[in-house]
Amino acid sequence: MTRIAIIGAGFGGVAAAAELLKQGFRDIVLLEKADRIGGVWRDNTYPGCACDVPAPLYSYSFALNPDWSRRYPPHQEILSYLERCAGELGVTDLIRFRTEVAGAAWDGAAWEITTTTGEKLTVDVLIPAVGQLSRPSIPELPGAEAFHGPKMHTAHWDRDVKIEGRRIAVIGTGASAIQLVPAIAGKAAHVTVFQRTAPWTVPKPDRGYGRARRAAYRRVPALMRMSRAATWALTLIQGAAVAGNPVATRVVRGYSLAQRRWQVRDPELLAKVTPEEPLGCKRVLFTNAWLPALSRPDVDLVTEKIVAVTPDGIRTADGIEHPCDVLVYGTGFAAAEFLVPIRVTGRDGVLLEEVWREGAHAYLGITVPGFPNLFLIYGPNTNTGNTSVIYFHESQARYIAQAVRSVAAEDQPLEVREEPATVYDREIQKRLAGSVWTGCQSWYRNAAGRVVTNWPGKAAEYRRRTATLRRADFH
Repeated sequence: MTRIAIIGAGFGGVAAAAELLKQGFRDIVLLEKADRIGGVWRDNTYPGCACDVPAPLYSYSFALNPDWSRRYPPHQEILSYLERCAGELGVTDLIRFRTEVAGAAWDGAAWEITTTTGEKLTVDVLIPAVGQLSRPSIPELPGAEAFHGPKMHTAHWDRDVKIEGRRIAVIGTGASAIQLVPAIAGKAAHVTVFQRTAPWTVPKPDRGYGRARRAAYRRVPALMRMSRAATWALTLIQGAAVAGNPVATRVVRGYSLAQRRWQVRDPELLAKVTPEEPLGCKRVLFTNAWLPALSRPDVDLVTEKIVAVTPDGIRTADGIEHPCDVLVYGTGFAAAEFLVPIRVTGRDGVLLEEVWREGAHAYLGITVPGFPNLFLIYGPNTNTGNTSVIYFHESQARYIAQAVRSVAAEDQPLEVREEPATVYDREIQKRLAGSVWTGCQSWYRNAAGRVVTNWPGKAAEYRRRTATLRRADFH
């Protein structure tokens, strides 16, 4: 019997386990470092946290949910959905909680996994599904350790920290910050937002789903398929804009410009929130509340560079010290550092971190030469800037299930050959070199400037390319 270990019990890990169970594999264990499943939806509990992809699409195709409360549901609702799916699909019983993986080494025939407590586990197939957004990125700011008040990242929100009546400093203007700031503005005594670059925003077409709609979805599931298809069609417009389609770009830019001019009347603030970077080089953000929040008298947007954190606030390059009681990092994640801090050793003692020294890469974002029976979920260049990443998870899970079937049938390790992996990587990087993502520094790129997270084409292309495992590509 083929022994399989999946690292991580978020959307990707659950998708992989569900597909393997469907294919008849039973010796599966999910190693989860936390005491609850959910990944980012377990970890991110900051005020205002919600999905920025419409719920009809941000769900498994094989487990559409008739009970979403709205088009962009809050994090707790998404977490509950994932937990329900895991239970109904038989995945929950396979999870070993509070088990953090420290390393994994190929011994010539199997993977030996070591946990942070020293426990060892031997399996035939290893499937890391730790995600790209699991390790918060916190900038090193001079004086931060001397700050007198609480400090926290949005992904490690401390509910015991009082927000009401206090001065809050928020560093960053990414996807988390644009949800957090409107949620705490008016509750905090004052909010100061520190911005490095202005994000592109567009109106968020959110709406509540009433009881009649939910009842119709339960009675006629085909209606959910129609809603999902319509949502998919809308994401194609944004995807085309990011890809450089001139008509789509004009449409999205027009929406963004109209939103800024409608919601921001102060010329100075309007200048600050007007993006200078190309549309799409960072994630386009959906929001109706961000710009009105910045327009409040109790919210300041600071664009001067932070030079130091003082015991009582933040000092910027213009010499002004901005007092605050609580410091919040809305600074995203170390997405380019795949699998860190897990130490993975492949064939002939090769370290994966050494193979990825110039930047993470994998054939179809799933397999790496020199690492037999290692298959990644949400690996390099499988992120999407405009549609649901769960669609990619499902594609990877189906591909991996084919690979595991091959391993089981032949009773031999499966390793991608160097030639197809190299040809594939060159193709992807060539396509990415001409993309909008090279126009600015973002979490899509590593320190050397290589785009390591994003897929350069349409999601449908990725689905096609992962539909069938080509046995000729493997040893």
